[in-house]
Amino acid sequence: MSTDPVARLRVMAAGLGAALYAEERIALPYEQVWAVASDLSGELPYLIPLLREFRVPPGDSDRKTALAVGPLGTRDTFEVRLAPGWCLMQSGLVVGGMAAVREGDGTRFAMLGTTRPFALRPVQRAYTTLLGRRRARAFVRAVEQRARLRPPAD
Repeated sequence: MSTDPVARLRVMAAGLGAALYAEERIALPYEQVWAVASDLSGELPYLIPLLREFRVPPGDSDRKTALAVGPLGTRDTFEVRLAPGWCLMQSGLVVGGMAAVREGDGTRFAMLGTTRPFALRPVQRAYTTLLGRRRARAFVRAVEQRARLRPPAD
C-alpha cells in the first residue's frame, strides 16, 4: 500500500516536530499548483522571504544538489529529492518539503519547514508558537497566488 505524498509529508512533519507545517486545499488544478512548487529555482525566492536564490542544476534526475543563497550572500547546500507531487530539501541545518495530490477539481497542498540540530529545538518551539503556523499558511497562499499567475495546462 502506497501513501500519498501529502500524507507522507504530514507524518514527516509530525516526526520532526516541524516548526512550519500547513496543509490546505487549493482551488486550482494539480498541474498548475505543482508547476509552481516544482520550479525550485524560479519560484522559491518568491515563496521564501529569506531566500535570494535557489540554484538547482538542470537535468531530469530526481536527486540533485542545490545551492541556497540568502539576502546577505550566506550559502547552504541542499540535497533535493523532486518527484511528481513530492519535494524534499535537506541541508545540515534545515529540512523543507512540499507535497501535492489531486483533490476533486483542486489540489491538496502541504509544506513543512524545520531545523535539524537538536540545539535549535527550543528556538524552533518558540518560533512555532509565535509565527510558525502563520508563516506556513502564508507560504501556501503564496503558492496559490503564484499558481494563479500561470496559465492552466492544456
